[in-house]
Amino acid sequence: MNTNIFVLFKSLHLNLWAYLLILCYYLCEILLLVEIMKKEKIYDIVVVGAGIAGCCSAYFLKKKGLSVLLVDRSGVSSTGGSSAAGAFVSPKIGKGSQLQQLTNKAFEFAKDFYINNFPKYFYQTGIIRMPKDNSDAKKFIEYNKFNSSKKEWIDREELAKYNIKEDNRSFLFKEAGVCDAPNMCKNIIKDIEYRQYLVEKLIYKDDYWQLGKIKAKKVILSTGYENSLFDMRYMGVKGTWGSRGDYKSSLDLKVSMHKKISISANINGIIKVGATHVKSKEPCIICNGEPLKELETIASNMVNSKDFKLKETFCGMRSGSKDYFPLVGGVIDVPFMLKNYPKILKGAKPPIKKIDNLYICNGLGGRGFVFAPLMAKILANYIVDNIEIDSRVNPNRLFLKWCRKSSDLDRN
Repeated sequence: MNTNIFVLFKSLHLNLWAYLLILCYYLCEILLLVEIMKKEKIYDIVVVGAGIAGCCSAYFLKKKGLSVLLVDRSGVSSTGGSSAAGAFVSPKIGKGSQLQQLTNKAFEFAKDFYINNFPKYFYQTGIIRMPKDNSDAKKFIEYNKFNSSKKEWIDREELAKYNIKEDNRSFLFKEAGVCDAPNMCKNIIKDIEYRQYLVEKLIYKDDYWQLGKIKAKKVILSTGYENSLFDMRYMGVKGTWGSRGDYKSSLDLKVSMHKKISISANINGIIKVGATHVKSKEPCIICNGEPLKELETIASNMVNSKDFKLKETFCGMRSGSKDYFPLVGGVIDVPFMLKNYPKILKGAKPPIKKIDNLYICNGLGGRGFVFAPLMAKILANYIVDNIEIDSRVNPNRLFLKWCRKSSDLDRN
């Protein structure tokens, strides 16, 4: 009897180990399958470039319910224009041009977007817009007729109370402000999948885009002034170098300002001084390795900068289009158009063929934090809801003129 019990116990013990081994086997198979599925995940959309344009594009597409992956070769807001941006959010003054109207519409949208969603990283300091010189001061009277954004005149005495050196009457936009650029970008995408990844090639195969091992149904390019992935010469994207210095200071400066350069309010003991002016691929040749020298001289004529102590320097290339309007929409298949419609070089207007499921949100210039939220929403509405894009920002506007006039096309 005891012998039979021992045999039975031994049998059950061996069976238990067998069951455990089988269970472990299947668990390993499941884990392997999960990893394979991760690697083979097909995203609805991949956004290339994690500056403010790419971050906002990813945000609004995620809000539409799409699976979104954001990739960047360096990091979120770590290079390019967004990394060096003073990130001022303010209206554009002028005589009512289309660009001014669009900019101010974008300003109102951006201001509300930041306040309602990311108030911790938007400082509504107000921004004073000062004339560049006495001649420009005369134009401000005319500008006043064309600016619907809330503002008020501020004279020399009032400017002095703000610790600002300026003789000419200026505009104070109380609702304007300054973003904490890197933290704003990072928080906009806090619920979005992100990878640091260098995209070297895009291949469209079997209705999907392949970016190395990444697969997606659609792709948005927000790559700034650089593009080696497709022929987009017609968009005329150009880079302008911007420089910014963050200075430790005890100066009581409660409002931000712009004249020839931008100076932020004193936020937590830091005043930002910056400008976007150098149109050179190698700016350090022009500034002799001292990108802030001229800015510091100008700043000293605007405020008392005697106690400014440089904490950190930022430089980056900001991208803009030929006509200074943003670039939002689909990408034209340039090789196809030139090959199949050679008369396009002489003024023909054939139907436009675009590259399937490829889009751009770029060319925001020095007003990236003003334009990005509205442009990203416009693009998301176009991709998901097929809502027509504003012709002022649609890149198609530049193609036919480029075909007729560009000197880098073979016309023989």
